[in-house]
Amino acid sequence: MPNFPLANHEELTFTDYFKLKLDLEAVVAHFGYSLAMAQISLPQTTQAIPWYADLHQRIQSSMPYISLTSEAARREFLIAPILLDLARYHQIKIKVEFPLEVSRQLRGSLDYYLQATHTLLIIEAKHADLQRGFTQLAAELIALDQWNRDPYPTLYGAVSIGNVWQFGLLAREPRQITQDLNLYRVPADLQELLAILLGILTEDG
Repeated sequence: MPNFPLANHEELTFTDYFKLKLDLEAVVAHFGYSLAMAQISLPQTTQAIPWYADLHQRIQSSMPYISLTSEAARREFLIAPILLDLARYHQIKIKVEFPLEVSRQLRGSLDYYLQATHTLLIIEAKHADLQRGFTQLAAELIALDQWNRDPYPTLYGAVSIGNVWQFGLLAREPRQITQDLNLYRVPADLQELLAILLGILTEDG
């Protein structure tokens, strides 16, 4: 087990877990959680998504003309359109840059915080490095677990570099974070990605 490289008294923001290239397993263990890597059977809606075709066409037709060399570009042109349509067609409330502070090592802003009647989902947008982004996501899920006292048995998260998404979940009772081995690509896997997002956030998932 790699040692956590910073003493308990050090201050950390969520972004530091990405910038400092901290080891995922060590970070999770430091806060008293375990880590698993597996193909997660994520909830998926069984309902038709009538707005999928329009969203797919908008993203696919615009990608050849957009430079995705920054995190801001990936958020604006690949992630935000998906979330905006979720909000528009399903009345899902999305908080952007949601501030959260649990301790000196668990504090910062969540890129996107989505709360439904029976579950929570946070989405972290990163540039290029999915694995380091998941380490940051794990810290955010741990902070959310300690902050939110609603009786959700599972907290969901996703890290996205725009054209690739990876999900994770935190099972609160065994205090375990699972990193999904599956990756979802945009626009190729957009329909399945939307089904998962709606499955997590709506009652019919």
